[in-house]
Amino acid sequence: MAREFTSVGVVGLGTMGAGIVEVFARNGIDVTAVEISAAAVERGRATLTGSTDRAVAKGKLAEADRDALLARVDWQVGLDALHSVDLVIEAVPEHLDLKQRIFAELDRVCKPEAILATNTSSLSVTEISVATTRPNQVIGIHFFNPAPVMKLVEVVRTVVTSADVVADVEALCERLGKVDVTISDRAGFIANALLFGYLNHAVSMFESRYATREDIDAAMKLGCGLPMGPLALMDLIGLDTAYEILDTMYRRGGRDRRHAPVPLIKQMVTAGLLGRKSGRGFYTYERPGSPVVVPDEHTPVTTGAALADGARAIAKVGIVGSGTMATGIIEVFAKAGYEVISVTRGAEKSAKVCEAVKTSLNKGVVRGKLSETDRDAALGRVTWSATLDHLADVDLVVEAVVEELSVKKALFASLDEICKPGVVLATTTSSLPVIDVAMATQRPADVIGLHFFNPAPIMPLVEIVQTIRTSAETSATARAVCAALGKTGVVCGDRSGFIVNALLFPYLNDAVKMLEASYSTADDIDYAMKLGCGYPMGPFELLDVVGLDVSLAIQRELYLELREPGFAPAPLLEHLVTAGYLGRKSGRGFRDHTKR
Repeated sequence: MAREFTSVGVVGLGTMGAGIVEVFARNGIDVTAVEISAAAVERGRATLTGSTDRAVAKGKLAEADRDALLARVDWQVGLDALHSVDLVIEAVPEHLDLKQRIFAELDRVCKPEAILATNTSSLSVTEISVATTRPNQVIGIHFFNPAPVMKLVEVVRTVVTSADVVADVEALCERLGKVDVTISDRAGFIANALLFGYLNHAVSMFESRYATREDIDAAMKLGCGLPMGPLALMDLIGLDTAYEILDTMYRRGGRDRRHAPVPLIKQMVTAGLLGRKSGRGFYTYERPGSPVVVPDEHTPVTTGAALADGARAIAKVGIVGSGTMATGIIEVFAKAGYEVISVTRGAEKSAKVCEAVKTSLNKGVVRGKLSETDRDAALGRVTWSATLDHLADVDLVVEAVVEELSVKKALFASLDEICKPGVVLATTTSSLPVIDVAMATQRPADVIGLHFFNPAPIMPLVEIVQTIRTSAETSATARAVCAALGKTGVVCGDRSGFIVNALLFPYLNDAVKMLEASYSTADDIDYAMKLGCGYPMGPFELLDVVGLDVSLAIQRELYLELREPGFAPAPLLEHLVTAGYLGRKSGRGFRDHTKR
């Protein structure tokens, strides 16, 4: 039988501590809330009152329940007030010496059978536990912010944590309505170990001026369905907190360079640019603590006139290819009012592409998203062809053929001969160097990458990839076209992975390495990222959808170009691909899909 916790203590009443107090009090458990001063206690009380009042205003909490919740909390100054509680959770700042001092004092104050827990997100629970005479009763209980909302709790056991303590805490998490994942004491646990490498990489992109803050954030929100972009998330977490977590993970986690804090982070912390809490970080906020972003000197001008400045007029568009991506892009341009010439390698392929476009447009009509008149008008704008010569008078060509450099280079060499001067030549490649394609022509200034995401009619993002030879006029034209299509165009340099894949696939690769090391299960890792970070899919769900062979190929490209040791493909990923376990398309990947 699991222990019944009737009273808990919470030490530290900042945003996280006050949130943990609310979680317990909401679930009928008496809480002793402790801070170092009366002023700090009042700040914690105000945080809890504000949170519960908002819940009442939104109809998520009855006034009587709020009053009962608040009555369960005993606000106290000093650790001596915790002498009779069953469990203490510490939620003070991430400094090991501070936590060790608190745990030594808790060891003296608390009754012998009390469990002592830390909410640390990155520090060693083991190092904290040895400050006590009861390390077997010390455990990590890592809530996520905001604690009343986020469903995940990481339960962190050390090598000496009692199995009964682990079982008691797991049962408590269930009572609180949380999903727990139980893991060993390792730097970053699950969520932070996967999240912060990605965040650090995003800051590195921004620091090198590879892309703007807005474009990096928009790319990950729109391309991956994430709730926040990485730089906005850094501002929410706090750059000082992020720096401490990264620095701790770097020192504790084998000195992986991907966790070494990007110098810009330390510079911003030193300058007091801590994110939302200071009113300025990567973005500028209405006031300290406000979530409202206000324009500053780095905010881009996004009016239609500004986007079209210097752009060439585009009326007729040629699209080369017969696959899913080409079909989707034809539909996107035709619905947006462009005259389209679809070119495939034969009449049979053209007929299939035509049928696929009709089917997709008909689905739009059935779902009420498109009128029959608009469907017919879109189809009427498309000319079906099996010869490149019909592209002689188009204003823009979008290539969507197979991802083989030799094929694309041969195609662009032919387009160079056929197309009139001034035509923008775009490739939809997701991984190949655009400059290699551009140099197959005598007009590299007119060549650009337009990486649409699949399915193109639905996905709102396009990565606009500039090479070192792309002209400003060509870039302006690409941005204006994306805006006219109703897409969000994000501009980046011609580097492997562009923005989305360069940030996404190393994170997926890290998850595979975590599984390979037997640190956690695929299910728990997926739970951690979905429930702890708000990701729409866990990494292993996503890998099985994308295809393990596709993922491996992209990760290899990233590693070959950037030569970052941390980007080397996980051996487990390579072994699964060799074994033919490619994900959903083969019926087996990280999970068996034949039984579903």
